[in-house]
Amino acid sequence: MRYYSLAVSLLLLALLGCDRIQPIEPDIQAGVAAGSAPKAPSETRAGFSDWSEPVSLGPAINTSFNEQQAMLSKDGLTLYFASTRPGTPGSALADIWVAHRACRDCPWATPVNLGAPVNTAVSEAAPALSRDEHWLFVLATNRPEGIGSGDIWASYRDDVHDDLGWQEPINLGAGINTTGFEGGPSYFENDEGGGAQLYINHNPAPVNTGGDIYVSTQAADGSWGDAVAVTELNSAASEQRPSISHDGRTIYFFSNRPGSSSDDIWVATRADVASPWTAPINLGAPINTAADERHPLIYSHGKTEMLFFARNVATPPAVDLDLFVSTRTRKGHAP
Repeated sequence: MRYYSLAVSLLLLALLGCDRIQPIEPDIQAGVAAGSAPKAPSETRAGFSDWSEPVSLGPAINTSFNEQQAMLSKDGLTLYFASTRPGTPGSALADIWVAHRACRDCPWATPVNLGAPVNTAVSEAAPALSRDEHWLFVLATNRPEGIGSGDIWASYRDDVHDDLGWQEPINLGAGINTTGFEGGPSYFENDEGGGAQLYINHNPAPVNTGGDIYVSTQAADGSWGDAVAVTELNSAASEQRPSISHDGRTIYFFSNRPGSSSDDIWVATRADVASPWTAPINLGAPINTAADERHPLIYSHGKTEMLFFARNVATPPAVDLDLFVSTRTRKGHAP
């Protein structure tokens, strides 16, 4: 009943007016040519090994279409992602898909289209789960009753083990969505107190190329407060698809700011959730290459961290985004 009340509250807010999609074209039309990106120092997160050479998620996930914006369940056995492969009848745009595996080292099974009511004839992408996995946040473009060209919507499910049990999505309203473009949601629930937060990409222009990182905090009644710029992460270039770690002290995003070879993945840290972020650092090799790397997702389990991201495996200007993953492990008894 508590979740139903929250859904009703969000719906009323939407009625009162209260990872960006990539169907075919690149997320950023023109990158910043700055040579090869420097490698991030290991001190970015003390006590971890270097990132491993990224590996493809395999032929069950990656196709000749674009696969991007991965989201992993807490147990690591369910993968949500966006793809432009044929899916919803009448749509040639992106849909949300879901795949499963039997163990963390097992291959992914054939993905299934999430279907209605999450997917429609317009584009749905950039899936993000709440910590309790009852809510799914998605980017939808030009959806009826939307506010801007791209809005963040949320769908609720009663059973967290039913990946096809999502209810009609609700527009998150004017605290987050504007007449411009909002995309790339990343959910963070603060263990140290305070409301849940949603990190997003916001562009005041109604286009999916460009924008900055903003954050909105959820009120006790379930509504979302006005999103504010995370100024220490933003630049005159583009910052998109933020992904925040479980402890809230590390954030990844992709950008074409100076120091990027094209679109690169960057990282920033903070001492605690009340502190400002440090200056972002380019992750460097082996994550970033001369190709485009986009849509990071950080996932932790025990002493292992996994970084999922999309890489353009085609020769520019062609675009064929595939999903990759890199891992690193905590050394010894480092905190």
